Amino acid sequence: MALLKILHYPDPRLHTVAEPVAEITNEIRQLAADMAETMYAAPGIGLAATQIDRHIRLLVVDISEEKNQLLTLINPRIVQKEGEIVHEEGCLSVPGIYDNVTRAEHIRVSAMNLAGEVAELDAHGLLAICIQHEIDHLDGKVFVEYLSRLKQTRIKHKLTKQAREAM
Repeated sequence: MALLKILHYPDPRLHTVAEPVAEITNEIRQLAADMAETMYAAPGIGLAATQIDRHIRLLVVDISEEKNQLLTLINPRIVQKEGEIVHEEGCLSVPGIYDNVTRAEHIRVSAMNLAGEVAELDAHGLLAICIQHEIDHLDGKVFVEYLSRLKQTRIKHKLTKQAREAM
């Protein structure tokens, strides 16, 4: 297993739309394992392949306190949305930035697992929020894009300055 480098906003690669996974290979399984290790080490509750500069429709999520309920979703697609919830979100690609985002409270998502089986999953609350957030990454969207232009500009300046100072 390996820790992977996470892209940071406003890196333009975060706006790349991910391609579907055609076949579940050992390389895909290893990438999913490495993504999970990276997510847990960060620490975070979700990570999309786009965030590690791999532009395929693969994400990992684990919202459990014990970090023992890993979900790996391949080619995830939201097939149903209900309700609305406002929740504070953060992102491993936008370190130190948190803000409220409105999302569907309940979703049904169709996805493949690492065995190549397609199934539907009903999610609500934090799990639904996290899955929607990660699918946004696969679609080339970062959560700060739900915020006002002024907030987006401030975040870009802050993160660009932090990156310069880190060099």
